[in-house]
Formats: sequence, structure tokens, C-alpha cells
Amino acid sequence: MRPGFLIRRLHQIHTALFLEETQAFSITPVQYSLMTALFEHGELDQISLSEEIGLERTNVADVVERLQARGLLLRRQGDTDRRVKLLKLTVKGRNLVRRMEAAVQRAHDRTIDHLSEAEREVLLAQLIRLVDANNHQGAAPLRLREAPEA
Repeated sequence: MRPGFLIRRLHQIHTALFLEETQAFSITPVQYSLMTALFEHGELDQISLSEEIGLERTNVADVVERLQARGLLLRRQGDTDRRVKLLKLTVKGRNLVRRMEAAVQRAHDRTIDHLSEAEREVLLAQLIRLVDANNHQGAAPLRLREAPEA
């Protein structure tokens, strides 16, 4: 089997599980990633947000527009550089992230529920290692938080 095919297929499966578990919230996985990054960091500029979730800046701008239209985040100009766009969740957006937490966790659990706890740890370590080793190949590199284990 081809690893790229299997990775793409697992992504399709996880996306379907995510959408099934979170259908009541009308939020996509990408929107959720953006919202959780803002939830964690409070306020970020669009470039930092792009690096935080590994998404191209133009795509971030599109997602931001949709979330802003729903009243889930605020966008303002930077204090020192008016070209910088700063983003943060509204109270409504923060509440939505909290309400979605259990449903999102169920989707993650269902994605890997056929693996033992030890196998899950190995899989996650290997995924981190592969993303880290190939991160420079992506159009929008991801800012990894933890060093992968050997």
C-alpha cells in the first residue's frame, strides 16, 4: 500500500467522524483548528495563526471571514502596524469551543479506537516525527510545539 493514499483515506475517515460528532455546531475541522488556536493563545495576528495551524494565509483569511460573519471572532488592526490583522474569539466563540470539546474528543477517539493505548502513543509519535521531518515541504509550515521522540 501507498502511505500517501492511506494518510489521505484516514483523513477522510476522521473528517467524516468529526462532522458526524459535531454536526449540531456547523463547524468544519479547519474552523475548529483556527478557533482552538485562538482559544489557547487569546489573540494572534493572521500570520502567526497560519503558522499555528499549518494553513496558508489566504485560506486563514477566508475562514476568518466566515467565523466573523457568525459572530465567533473579532478582527482588528494592530496597534503599531495598521496592516497587521489581530484576531480573537468572541465570548460566543469561546463558549462554542468549550461546548464542542466532548464531541471533538469523541471523533478523535473513534479515529484511533482500534488501537491499544500503546499503539496510539506510537502512532502519534510517528506522525509528529513525519510532520516535523517534512514540515518544510508544505505550503504552510506548522509550528510544532513539542520535539518528536526518536
